Amino acid sequence: MATTEVRVSPEDVKQAASQVKEHIPDPTVMVIFGASGDLTKRKLLPALFHLEQSGLLPEQFHIVGVARRDLGQQFADDMTQGILEFGGVDKDDEKLDGFIRKISYHAMDFDNNDGYARLKSLLEGYDKNEGTRGNRLFYLATAPEYFADIVHRLGAHGMAQPQVGRARIIIEKPFGHDLESAKELNDDVNTVFHENQIFRIDHYLGKETVQNVLVFRFANGIFEPVWNRNFIDHVQITAAESIGIEGRGPSYEKAGALRDVVQNHMMELLSFVAMDPPASFAAEAVRREKIKVWTSIKPLNIFDCVRGQYGPGMVKGEVVKGYREEDRVNPESWTETYAAVRLEIENWRWAGVPFYLRAGKRLATRATEITIQFKQPRCYFLEITCRDTVPKSNRTS
Repeated sequence: MATTEVRVSPEDVKQAASQVKEHIPDPTVMVIFGASGDLTKRKLLPALFHLEQSGLLPEQFHIVGVARRDLGQQFADDMTQGILEFGGVDKDDEKLDGFIRKISYHAMDFDNNDGYARLKSLLEGYDKNEGTRGNRLFYLATAPEYFADIVHRLGAHGMAQPQVGRARIIIEKPFGHDLESAKELNDDVNTVFHENQIFRIDHYLGKETVQNVLVFRFANGIFEPVWNRNFIDHVQITAAESIGIEGRGPSYEKAGALRDVVQNHMMELLSFVAMDPPASFAAEAVRREKIKVWTSIKPLNIFDCVRGQYGPGMVKGEVVKGYREEDRVNPESWTETYAAVRLEIENWRWAGVPFYLRAGKRLATRATEITIQFKQPRCYFLEITCRDTVPKSNRTS
């Protein structure tokens, strides 16, 4: 049989790549509830501007910040400062001024029906004047106690199921404070929005390195065959921060390290490390495999859990407060700022392999990492090499 050799040059690859267009969303108004908080300034607006720089936002796009304080023009100024400071953006960037003009502010109390009526009228004005076509993206960046009320009032004012365009809602963690409250919030949201309109997100999963974990595992012919109890001794997942609570006293008092980091971010990382290959990379297929991991975790033994709290000390040569001395923190608080657990997953792949999860604030260094410790192979010869590479406790005579 004759064969034909096909050669592809680097120029051919570049030309093909240039013809692949990224998906650009439909014209949309993004409404951020709780926009006066740090999340919007430090994370959301810088991220949106990076999309603007890459040409991945629709031309007809507007951002409405919603919060209780009457900020007016100060809101746009604060967001500009946030983009420059936390987004690493040059103040002379040619796209910055145009992006800032797409930002407006709407002051209202979250339990005020007149405020929602005015918000609806404002959004309809953008549809008419800027061509946003009735599409809405609601982002809840408020304290969790406001989630259900905001959702119900959006539904009552006809903004959850618009007659023209489509509405979606994004809910950040924490999604409830325990299982029962999470179920209750889920029911509240599902009575107003359809499931395909709802995005419950953990922002850790948006990190490029985290997304690469699945590719690293399942597309790697070296690691996937040995990614199991036969070859792996233990797994460590660490989320260490050198900063304190950064003014988050009231919210951190309700959460602590376990609720703030371990039960969401770290459990997501655990599922990516431990899951079996999904049938496809569609959301539902990946979710099923993640759930299998979580339901296979053995009940934790209290002796395999550690809670701690940072005290006053020195960080990089500067004196820092202890947790109980932070603003708006109970001086007798027992809220943990450090948590560590040892757990095991009872399935074929991981039986007997311990997983160590630890997270905390005001630690010696900032580190977010996953460590896979493979088992030390037995060494029967080359005594000199063995002495150099094998821990003393593992050496054989």
